[in-house]
Amino acid sequence: MNSGPKRSGGRRSRQQLRVTKGATPNPASPGQRGGQYRPLDDREAQRIIDAAIRLLARFGMGEVPARLATLCLEKGGERRADGRITFHASLTEDVIAAAASTFILHGRDPDRSIEVGGDSVHFGTGGAAVQTLDLDTGSYRPSSLQDLYDFTRLQDQLENISWFTRCCIATDIEDHLDLDINTVYALLRGTTKPVATAFSYADHVAPIVQMLDMVEGGDGRFSLRPYLKAHISPVISPLRFGEDAVDVTFACIENQIPISCITAAQAGATAPAPLAGFLVQSLAETLASLLMVNLISPGYPMVFSNWPLVIDLRTGAFSGGGGETALLNAASAQLSNRMGLPSGVASSMTDAKAIDAQCGVEKGMTSLAAGLAGGNLVYESSGMMASLLGASFEAFLLDNEMHSANFRILRGIEVNDETLDLETIENAIIGEGHFLGEDQTIAAMERDYVYPDMANRDPPITWAEKGHADIWQTANRRVKEILADYHPQYLAPEADLQIRDRFRIFLS
Repeated sequence: MNSGPKRSGGRRSRQQLRVTKGATPNPASPGQRGGQYRPLDDREAQRIIDAAIRLLARFGMGEVPARLATLCLEKGGERRADGRITFHASLTEDVIAAAASTFILHGRDPDRSIEVGGDSVHFGTGGAAVQTLDLDTGSYRPSSLQDLYDFTRLQDQLENISWFTRCCIATDIEDHLDLDINTVYALLRGTTKPVATAFSYADHVAPIVQMLDMVEGGDGRFSLRPYLKAHISPVISPLRFGEDAVDVTFACIENQIPISCITAAQAGATAPAPLAGFLVQSLAETLASLLMVNLISPGYPMVFSNWPLVIDLRTGAFSGGGGETALLNAASAQLSNRMGLPSGVASSMTDAKAIDAQCGVEKGMTSLAAGLAGGNLVYESSGMMASLLGASFEAFLLDNEMHSANFRILRGIEVNDETLDLETIENAIIGEGHFLGEDQTIAAMERDYVYPDMANRDPPITWAEKGHADIWQTANRRVKEILADYHPQYLAPEADLQIRDRFRIFLS
């Protein structure tokens, strides 16, 4: 297993820039080290990994599309009498050993690129919410393309969100190709962070790459630093491939688009209810995606996105905020990291509909567990509500602040001569009787402490004098200020005109 990646020079440059401008430096920036929480001991973790490999060797994958089946058989897979294709344990182990353990997830702004893998932790987005929590009414309504663009430019201001996957679906666009193109356009217009999207069909990949080349100023330019990642779910639980998603995988690899292969089995529905059995099947399915990608292109940049999902077994409804979700995703990160693979897990998928105590408890619990376990990319961790059916502008701000606290926990406590300075303690004992004003205190004030923007630390009387605002109201006011004032110009006018001349673009 590789050691944690070094922090990027871009992040150091941004921190130095903040110091130069007189801003408070971030004492707990993205990329902190995870892995402190290990829900499985070494024997248990290896037993689950071995069982998943045996499952692929014994039972394999069903409904393998012809193109992929031919490749699998050429590379050492075997076809059973019932048509399923199995993979010898040695083949799976060889692919794990040769797979990419780290890679750069590029931002269009190089200073916003991140290294994925090792033990570094980054929080970002995911989701395909069909509803948005309206800023004015406080009720849910169908998500629109304008919502997606507004979410994109809002999160562009939030430093603890390392990449942006489209978080909602523009339900006001019916045509699938128009939807895919306008989704990517909104991402390009609103941020220069690494971005990600999904492709409805394989033949949508080429025109979107054409649009990306227009942004970069020439054919083939995007593939030199691909900053758009594809979210693909090529496996349908239990243990069979989905043809359309497999076709998208081939198309993305042909066009040098990094991939996050997502397994999203549901405990008790499409995977076993016992947590250990669930982890075996879910891991086997994500390994099947790894086999597919690496048989097509060895060492290809792929996020090993094993997202254990849970349903409420009393009702069959998806549940994103329980303790089981926190535990399973932490275990998934541990297993992926043990194999040396870039891990993707999911958190903050609260079942709450409002910005309330349930929302805070579920988001905080699941995101911290994922971070402590060392999830390299923690998806769904920003803005998602209502069991992934909804997205909230206010939640983006609050989750960004939550990530600050999580990163501070991950950073830990530095023990050295300076922080153990007994002379400072002695001076306080025989002097003023407190540490206020001490050089050590002033130095630690910005170096060691995170100060919230949204959370209220006023005394009750001051809070009352200011109007009894709760955190939902505070975040709502701040979101409206950002969206009113922040209009980034990330597309050159010439490229924008060229794109609009070639494609149907609906944002004004």
